Amino acid sequence: MIDSKQKHDESFFSRLKLKQQLEKDDVIWDVVIIGGGATGLGVAVDAAARGYKTLLLEQVDFAKGTSSRSTKLVHGGVRYLAQGDISLVYEALRERGLLLQNAPHLVSVQPFVIPSYSWFNKLFYGIGLKVYDWMAGRYRLNKTSLVGKATVQRLLPNVKQEGLKGGIVYYDGQFDDARLAVNLAQTCVEQGGVVLNYMKVDDLLKNAAGKVTGVRAQDMETGQEFTINAKVVINATGVFVNEVLQMDTPNQEPLVRPSQGVHVVVNSSFLKGDNALMLPKTPDGRVLFAVPWYGHVLFGTTDTPLDSYSLEPTALEQEIDFILQTAGQYLERKPTRKDVLSVFAGLRPLAALGKDSGSTKEISRSHKLIMAPSGLITVTGGKWTTYRKMAEDTMGKAIKIGGLPAKACNTVSLKIHGALLNKSDNFKNLSFYGADAHRVAALAAKHPELGVKLHKSFPYIEAEVVWAARNEMARTVEDVLARRLRVLFLDAKAAIEMAPRVAAILADELTQDEIWQQRQIGTFTALASHYLLEPHNATKPKAVTHI
Repeated sequence: MIDSKQKHDESFFSRLKLKQQLEKDDVIWDVVIIGGGATGLGVAVDAAARGYKTLLLEQVDFAKGTSSRSTKLVHGGVRYLAQGDISLVYEALRERGLLLQNAPHLVSVQPFVIPSYSWFNKLFYGIGLKVYDWMAGRYRLNKTSLVGKATVQRLLPNVKQEGLKGGIVYYDGQFDDARLAVNLAQTCVEQGGVVLNYMKVDDLLKNAAGKVTGVRAQDMETGQEFTINAKVVINATGVFVNEVLQMDTPNQEPLVRPSQGVHVVVNSSFLKGDNALMLPKTPDGRVLFAVPWYGHVLFGTTDTPLDSYSLEPTALEQEIDFILQTAGQYLERKPTRKDVLSVFAGLRPLAALGKDSGSTKEISRSHKLIMAPSGLITVTGGKWTTYRKMAEDTMGKAIKIGGLPAKACNTVSLKIHGALLNKSDNFKNLSFYGADAHRVAALAAKHPELGVKLHKSFPYIEAEVVWAARNEMARTVEDVLARRLRVLFLDAKAAIEMAPRVAAILADELTQDEIWQQRQIGTFTALASHYLLEPHNATKPKAVTHI
């Protein structure tokens, strides 16, 4: 289709080139990070930016798990303020401000409206959010205001009118989680680090004294095995930290209690305009959001304790019903199952640390660092907003454990790959690429056949699939449609319709055959079917996780 000679060699983010660094003899990495979600990528960026020889290994794709399934908010945590977790809110508000500065192409200020149906609640939440503003200090985004009924009606045209007394307008951040993960991986490589997806750690290496000295890993695409030596190994695998801990100490007690959060996505007509809806207290005590996102509306989230987990968690029927019913109590036009375009579930790696509780509200949202006698460092808990601070704390411990030369953290002002403050209207549909937008546009201009849209309902063009393969380490149809272009999370049916064309383009880019294409289409279709809502009691095909 296009000049195929050495397609990926031009990119600094070539998986082939980066993997070659694992094949060098006698290399000892300063830091090896297991896990390519928000936490692991944050640590990798911090380590590489300090000048340490850094390697990150992810068993599937970057942000495949929890880190691509958030509510898309960069926030201090109004809920945590109500619970009295003041230190976490302070930390998160500061980090929110830093992220807005360092990744302005992906993070933006989002106005929220809390409709109030009692004068007491209006005053109560208004005062609380004034405090929230005050705590943000110089990182405050905008001023909270108490507004009348007419203003709420104007800002939220679909809000329930009966009994409405007015409301509160406040401001938080919104972002694209999976795109930020990809940009963090690129930032790490720009700083001299190495990151690889589809590279699974199978075991830990130890010396005669029982100290961890590296890892054994396998390339999930080729089966090639690697023995990797390291001065310090960091376990940043989210809900899967227990599995790595058991490599270190068999029968290790679990340190994470997973909690599932579910989101449903509908079209923009359910929340006209640019304002988000926030319900601070639902019938069972949870917070519920309705957030505009890429021309759609995202409702969420639930908070359900789980005893088991997987790479592809499934939304429970009661979670879906809870979201739809609760949202319907506050909207004149009530969303129903037939309105849902996509439903997805994510698992929060809550740091239980021995707590035996049926309620995730009692499990810490703050991150925790655990140092094993073997020298293995585990970081768990936390949230997307505070990923940078988590990484800074983790590297502080890693420097001591690994005997690394002390170097100061410099990520407070480090711009994330793609950072671009002034977004050009010329690349409006490519704005989430930031500084790379003009390069994607240039690719389409050079090859006009790549300017064709992938689907009539979305602005994405074929050039973006080529770009994702060449410059963002996309290896599968799922990588493209779930985490590079986000279509699976917006409209699962449309994503399934795009899959054959995406598979054909990827096959050309990755030098794969027709059999690979058909396998990719089948695998993705089965997976995407679980993002579709069927009538109650309908059965869906079993999802296949492509590794």
